[in-house]
Amino acid sequence: MPEPSSRRRLDQPRTQRRLTLNIEPDTFGKLTERVARFLGTGTYLFWQTLIVIIWIVLNLTAVTLRWDPYPFILLNLAFSTQAAYAAPLILLAQNRQDDRDRVSLDEDRARATQTKADTEYLARELAALRLAIGEVATRDYLRSELDKLREDLNTKPRKGKGKRGEPRRPEQEAVEEPDDTRVHRTPSHGGHPG
Repeated sequence: MPEPSSRRRLDQPRTQRRLTLNIEPDTFGKLTERVARFLGTGTYLFWQTLIVIIWIVLNLTAVTLRWDPYPFILLNLAFSTQAAYAAPLILLAQNRQDDRDRVSLDEDRARATQTKADTEYLARELAALRLAIGEVATRDYLRSELDKLREDLNTKPRKGKGKRGEPRRPEQEAVEEPDDTRVHRTPSHGGHPG
């Protein structure tokens, strides 16, 4: 970790003692933004216009109060001074706004990159799911296969019943047990089947 400068260290005396004006850049920047915002408002324009009108009227009409005669040199000097300070204040405010916009743009760019990556990932996953679903038997596919099997079963004759190629009738579809699989029971002692 770098050693703090002697200006920040409180355990060592300063080598030079001079009176300096310590203005934090952020505080000064905020002040310039407030002034620049105020210079662009209708309130400021209204009060400036009112002061200029009063200035001109008093210097033209009031003979005893003339502090700035007709060419209004003092008024021009006030306007020049105002312009000399307003322009740099507005430029400082614009620079701070540019810095904020740059940070915001970087954040937006990072967010857009992340969103694009997420979208591409989701598109790949969706494509993989579509391929996987394409390999799985769907309900419609199973129905069509079952219908084909039914048709095949209906068109096959069973042991001489019905003609070949003729569809089976519903009474022929019942499953019949062959004769040799039947169980023959003999009556038991009481004549009742056991």
